Amino acid sequence: MSNLLKFGIPKGSLEEATVQLFAKAGWKISISSRSYFPGVDDPELNCKLIRPQEMGKYVERGTIDVGIAGRDWVRENDSDVVEVCEMVYSKVSRRPVRWVLVVAQDSKVQAPEDLAGATISTELVGFTKRYFAERNIPVNVEFSWGATEAKVVDGLCDAIVEVTETGSTIRANNLRIVCDLMESVPVMVANRASWEEPWKRAKIQQIATLLQSALKAEGMVGLKMNAPNNIMDAITQILPSLNNPTVSHLYNSDWVSIESILPEKEVRSIVPKLLKMGAEGIVEYPLNKII
Repeated sequence: MSNLLKFGIPKGSLEEATVQLFAKAGWKISISSRSYFPGVDDPELNCKLIRPQEMGKYVERGTIDVGIAGRDWVRENDSDVVEVCEMVYSKVSRRPVRWVLVVAQDSKVQAPEDLAGATISTELVGFTKRYFAERNIPVNVEFSWGATEAKVVDGLCDAIVEVTETGSTIRANNLRIVCDLMESVPVMVANRASWEEPWKRAKIQQIATLLQSALKAEGMVGLKMNAPNNIMDAITQILPSLNNPTVSHLYNSDWVSIESILPEKEVRSIVPKLLKMGAEGIVEYPLNKII
């Protein structure tokens, strides 16, 4: 088939959330534990499971046309790709992760410049080397196979570059953050040649739009109710909405139907108020996409 888009599904922590997100957006992806080639109910898509750490380089080469990975790993490989959009998964975390420069609590290091001649341990070797090279700070950067915090505690290196959300694990290990080096969220990236091909760009944009609309709908619900016309204004004033609530008159009646979209967590506090005001037939319903 000439019209076929090769899509990289991130294997690992984002894998399940990505498959669930595609399902909400309208694509059913099936993954077998024995295969790196997921099935998908779209003849125009060919999916592959790829580690986020390698996604950028495979997209840059054109081995796949488009994929999802953390921006940190795309930058680690210094990949020349098109960043289509951010994909901030609420089921994983709404907060960006931070790559930070960390030293022992009693270290005299107060700034990156103080590490001239030092050894730094990290998984993010390429990015860390470029960061210090751009600032003309000579350092030795070593790849860490894990337990990176322990290396600086044990004196195996002078500092580490590690990923964190809140910094609580770093503080718990009696370590100190010197500074932030980078923030990262999941992103959809595309091969530059694929992006210039009209059919592939349109397909990529279609997928991006529907995935983002599914992300936008997470944590949101629809709420509709009937109410007497004379309390319509009072209800719409307290009812959260993306824009304004939808109001329509019931046939041959002085009642109205009111419908709105709001965060699910607000329903528990607003429904008792609506009932007290005189609303009836209140229905809450889930949302797949908000476009």
